[in-house]
Amino acid sequence: MRTRVKICGFTQVEDALYAANLGVDAIGLVFYSPSPRNVSIEQAASISRALPAFVNVVALFVDAEPALIREVLNKVRVDCLQFHGDEPAEDCRIYDKSYIKAIRMQSDTDVVGLQQQYHDAAGLLLDAYHPGVQGGSGSSFDWDLIPKARSLPIILAGGLIPENAGEAIKAVKPYALDVSSGVEAGKGIKDAAKMAAFIRITNQAT
Repeated sequence: MRTRVKICGFTQVEDALYAANLGVDAIGLVFYSPSPRNVSIEQAASISRALPAFVNVVALFVDAEPALIREVLNKVRVDCLQFHGDEPAEDCRIYDKSYIKAIRMQSDTDVVGLQQQYHDAAGLLLDAYHPGVQGGSGSSFDWDLIPKARSLPIILAGGLIPENAGEAIKAVKPYALDVSSGVEAGKGIKDAAKMAAFIRITNQAT
């Protein structure tokens, strides 16, 4: 099975279009004001409108107020929600929209239990734990913490770069890879060559 690729943290239309032309499966838009990759609703709408068919738009939130999420859904083409905070499952499923739950991995994280808790999620995104940083830190985690038994698609994130994408696929066999800082020229500004390399290596590894 081909490993999908989501590139997260776009802030510019041209970067998202370039990723789409490279064959990215999904792009992530961050609606979290402390993040350097945060976008306004107007920016997000411009990016989503510019994308061609069959490129999914994932809207990322961190313990956001429902009013913000509903406003984004009303004004931006969004295919999937990504919850990157401490949202319980019941708060993730009230929007009648496919969702991903992000988990910041630690040595005692119970992935099997979380798969049961978020059983209706479209996938669990496993990311590195970094105090005070909700993703995009560039840090990795011990992939041995990921169980072999999976009831949900596993999306691997955290410290991914073109140079370790193939190794990640071989070791984890995830449904998808999610990369942000690993393909950037600067925070929120994507590097065309790094995006191309990441997608090429991922495709070659599957």
